[in-house]
Amino acid sequence: MKLRNPKSRFDLNIGRSERVLEVGGGHNPNPRSNVVVDKFTDTNYHRSGDIKVLAKQTFMQADGEDLPFGDKEFDYVICCQVLEHVENPVKFLSEQFRVAKRGYIETPSLLGEYLFPRESHKWILHEHKDVLYLVDKKKLGFHYGYDMGELIQDYLPTHSIGFKIVERTHPNLITVRIEWESDFNYVIEPEDPEIRKYFSGKWELGWGDEFFPPRTMWQEFKAASAAMKEISKSVFRSKLLKK
Repeated sequence: MKLRNPKSRFDLNIGRSERVLEVGGGHNPNPRSNVVVDKFTDTNYHRSGDIKVLAKQTFMQADGEDLPFGDKEFDYVICCQVLEHVENPVKFLSEQFRVAKRGYIETPSLLGEYLFPRESHKWILHEHKDVLYLVDKKKLGFHYGYDMGELIQDYLPTHSIGFKIVERTHPNLITVRIEWESDFNYVIEPEDPEIRKYFSGKWELGWGDEFFPPRTMWQEFKAASAAMKEISKSVFRSKLLKK
């Protein structure tokens, strides 16, 4: 079942002694991961840089659709910006549900994919009422526009505190972030017209309240304050890792 939408990939409920797997750590593995696997080691087509392995992490080459681990061998599995690339999302997700008790998955959101489309992304995704929907971009007839990937994914998250606050106060603005236990609900190629309407056509004015439910000024202030606190912790952690 879905537990919540974390504010970031560091806002995860993982115990200190728990064993953590990361599927597709690529050039930016989570520091909390004990074991990191990646399918492609000889090409960066599916990532933004060379594979990186942090201190005390074990790296293995493995296919996320056929993981070489036993049932519930890990307490937690992390998967960031990978699901949108895979050929068979059913096998890919089933393997994560099999090898770990709980986990976190992050993908570009519907809005995120339009802001920074990547040719390597096979799927466009949208979470609606706690269900993750996946639609094949080619079948959808997705058209690539001006690619702002470097700006949205790298420059602003690094240089703009304001952008970091927006990311954390609106977790599903440019990404879908789901923390789960046992599994979560997803649908591939939904046929319901009430779901399909989100994937093509034109943004409708009323969707703003649906995607981002209105909050009071006090709720906005609390969310922004919590975001600043989490950002400060993140900066502190990153400086410690550089030492």
